Amino acid sequence: MKIVLAEPLGVDQKIVDRFAEELSDMGHTFTSYDTVPSGQQELAGRIQDADAVMIANYPFREAAIRSDAALKYINIAFTGVDHVDIPVCKELGIHASNASGYSDIAVSELAFSMMLALSRNLPQCDAAVRNGKTKAGLIGTELYGKTLGVIGAGKIGSAVIKIALAFGCKVIAYSRTVKPELELLGVEFVSLQELMRQSDIVSLHLPQNDTTKGMINAELIGLMKPTAIFINTARGPIVDSQALADALNGGKIAGAGIDVFENEPPIQSNHPLVTAKNALLTPHVAFATKEALERRAAIVFENTFAWLRGEIKNQIC
Repeated sequence: MKIVLAEPLGVDQKIVDRFAEELSDMGHTFTSYDTVPSGQQELAGRIQDADAVMIANYPFREAAIRSDAALKYINIAFTGVDHVDIPVCKELGIHASNASGYSDIAVSELAFSMMLALSRNLPQCDAAVRNGKTKAGLIGTELYGKTLGVIGAGKIGSAVIKIALAFGCKVIAYSRTVKPELELLGVEFVSLQELMRQSDIVSLHLPQNDTTKGMINAELIGLMKPTAIFINTARGPIVDSQALADALNGGKIAGAGIDVFENEPPIQSNHPLVTAKNALLTPHVAFATKEALERRAAIVFENTFAWLRGEIKNQIC
């Protein structure tokens, strides 16, 4: 089999080489690239005649997928798969897997870091010290006793919930299915509207799909408390960025921590959140820790070995 890693995984090359040697010993051809493709045409050239392709978060669109007549398996080194044209894979009978679970800890920790930073005005405190100022106007709030609303109680949402409970927060959640194991911890499941009304902090942890795109709109944001904070480490298109920026600039909510946007960073300089008040922005780094990336590499190579054995692990289609 010809197997291609079409973009870097962000780990030490020795890790990739170790797995590559294993594949070679099994009689397979393995090729890896240490740069991101410049476009779909270059991606198509990299994967020519490959039976299996490993990709991270670079878009894998219809034209590139169809360009490889030999393609049987796409191994996505990411949790979300909205950047891969899954309907085309289903049409062509191409199997696909993801790396579910690799970044649960990393994403939940960044989400909570944003909550702490915004609650204690850390960006403003840093600027005050550097500019010879004091704590005047920078009195923060505690997380203890606050209500955290978690939208999406999957693995990452559940990890955020457990951190919040350790901090003494009251936790409410909105999810397609009620999780009894979380109810046993004291989590109350409520409607999305009620969650937006009650929460001091809202943290979003949903996948992007046809039902969630644009879900967090002006109407829902308008239900939030003026003292509330909104966190998004999930997917940018789930949230109406202009509506969120308008709420921040109009003092309708107190702050927002945003790691994801409509497109991968760098984002446009005129993006509405760039100039929004009290918006803490990060360039899609929630998943990016040394530990998570190494965990991801192990998962996607094991997915590949499983596929070669005739199994599909972490199956998407």
